[in-house]
Amino acid sequence: MSSNLATQLREGTKKAHTMAENVGFVKCFLKGVVEKNSYRKLVGNLYFVYSAIEEEMERHRTHPVLSKLYFPELNRKKSLEQDLYYYYGSNWREEVKPSPAAQAYIQRIQGVSASEPELLVAQSYTRYLGDLSGGQILKKIAQRAMNLADGEGTAFYEFQEIPDEKAFKDEYRQALNDLPIDQATADRIVDEANAAFGMNMKLFNELEGNLIKAIGQMLFNTLTRRRSSGNTELATAE
Repeated sequence: MSSNLATQLREGTKKAHTMAENVGFVKCFLKGVVEKNSYRKLVGNLYFVYSAIEEEMERHRTHPVLSKLYFPELNRKKSLEQDLYYYYGSNWREEVKPSPAAQAYIQRIQGVSASEPELLVAQSYTRYLGDLSGGQILKKIAQRAMNLADGEGTAFYEFQEIPDEKAFKDEYRQALNDLPIDQATADRIVDEANAAFGMNMKLFNELEGNLIKAIGQMLFNTLTRRRSSGNTELATAE
């Protein structure tokens, strides 16, 4: 059975994908404007989201649909733990809590798992395919913007168990197409993928306020230093 689900997901989420890329936080990130405190909050939220996805996928690893899309080599929880240790230190578990948007996202994942497990296909697709497709680009942007040495704070983007990301994406898309589902289920999966994009946008929107505040503070500090420097020069001249 071939549902052509990979194409349906790509075409059916184009609008949501574009909208997500145009959220202010993401646009700033892609332009190289990355503030470390906002970024580490994103890493914290992603940790809880991926933990939920991976726990539910593990729970349903023998499900007639989800078993076909069970790829533990995609799991991000451990790599996110490494990054959280880097950004927060050894007591990161006490410091990091899911934001309201992350809590709603987690509840959605758990609710879908309990009622319609096959819709976890959409949750997995939305996160993991994006990570594989743009991960290396985002890693380089983060390293450059935050002056990170290679291997510091960017473990999330490294898929150590996937040596050929293009070949793996081809395998993943073929697995999507081979899922034993009917068209009605495929339609629900596409709808759930659009909902997942919406939940990711809410995560980014939360961080946008923090980013704007941080940029404003940096500009204020720069202006203050310049004024102080100007006053010193003036006093010296007198």
